[in-house]
Amino acid sequence: MIMEPLTADERLTLKTGAFGAVFLVSNAEPGMLAMVRESFAASGALGEASGVVKDALTTGPLPELRRESALEIEATVLPALSRSVAILREKSPEDVEAYRSVVLSAADRVAQAHHSVTPAEASVLDRIRAALAEPA
Repeated sequence: MIMEPLTADERLTLKTGAFGAVFLVSNAEPGMLAMVRESFAASGALGEASGVVKDALTTGPLPELRRESALEIEATVLPALSRSVAILREKSPEDVEAYRSVVLSAADRVAQAHHSVTPAEASVLDRIRAALAEPA
């Protein structure tokens, strides 16, 4: 049960982290055909969310990611993932694992969309996992 509802900003943080993680993996190995397959793969995983996580990922505006460079995007997305875990831990602790699972599933499906995970994709996946990990 949610102790208090997520604010619009908190929902946007969760969405920025989730959609941004997918974007980072997708852009690790660019290509138009791969991008189409990856989009379908990610939408399937994100569509499996439920409860607070589903509400956060399916309501409100889409996140705006600056696209000047992969490093700038990563500098937005990875902290958003960490903040998302902290927000959920505070407001809806039972949904922390669901959020992690949905994000990692979507990111993994994107990486697998063209049949093998490249070293660049594996590196991004590692950084996403680290951002979603419990603090030390």
